[in-house]
Amino acid sequence: MAGRRLAEVKDVLEGLYAKYNHRCLIKPDPLQFVYRYSRPADMEIAGLLSAALAYGRVRQIEKSLSRLLAYMGDSPFDFVRDFDCSRREKLKDFKHRFTAGDDISDLLELLRDVLGRFGSIEEFFVRGCEPDDKNIIPALSKFCDSLYAMYAKRHNGRLSSGLKYLLASPVRGSACKRLNLFLRWMVRDDDVDAGLWKSVDPAKLIVPVDVHMGRLCKILGFYSRKTVSLSTAVEITESFIAVEPTDPVKYDFALSRIGIVENCNGNYRPDCENCGLLEFCSRRRD
Repeated sequence: MAGRRLAEVKDVLEGLYAKYNHRCLIKPDPLQFVYRYSRPADMEIAGLLSAALAYGRVRQIEKSLSRLLAYMGDSPFDFVRDFDCSRREKLKDFKHRFTAGDDISDLLELLRDVLGRFGSIEEFFVRGCEPDDKNIIPALSKFCDSLYAMYAKRHNGRLSSGLKYLLASPVRGSACKRLNLFLRWMVRDDDVDAGLWKSVDPAKLIVPVDVHMGRLCKILGFYSRKTVSLSTAVEITESFIAVEPTDPVKYDFALSRIGIVENCNGNYRPDCENCGLLEFCSRRRD
């Protein structure tokens, strides 16, 4: 990206960050459920569950997470730490689109074992981090693979499709939008992101990319691929590194507000005249 163009993009992104990156604007983002709690241990569990179920319609996500966390009472950490058959039964009727209660229970059983051995998800995750890793993808792959192996050991080598969907691994080429979203919440520290994890470098995070974020990043000229995949997410992240090398995921929340608050669908509307990305958008009316 040429110097002048880079400066223009950075100015626009900083403007969006100043406008949207405020905790009071988090709702209806699933991150809102992390801030229901003040204890970091509870926030971490709520964060992983909120990110794992962050697919589908926004209102349905809110409804499902409200219901799931209500089952867990005042402390998600305590609920997971003491997870047993009676609690699995309690979640039997839970459903969020493709995710059934047993899928959530399978994940909670794994997290119970993680907490029992390591004390937190962070301590478990950082076992897979290496100083020479270019980005977080190798550590995220090890995180998923370790949890898969724990599950398979209990189930005669079998791995459930429900668990694989909740914990999509980079090894399979997935953009891993939801897990990268969780990592953003945990690692970055500003008015929006919780910054609970101090042992992971924000510079190594990958932008959480779905079709909506992909559309906005294409407007910025950050990639040209036709599909959203892990390669797409890496390419987009590298473009953001050119803008903000130590914090490439900084603008993720602010950009996502354009899709949510301003209802951007990629087609020109009169409202687009107020959009911060208008000068870069090929759909604009000159």
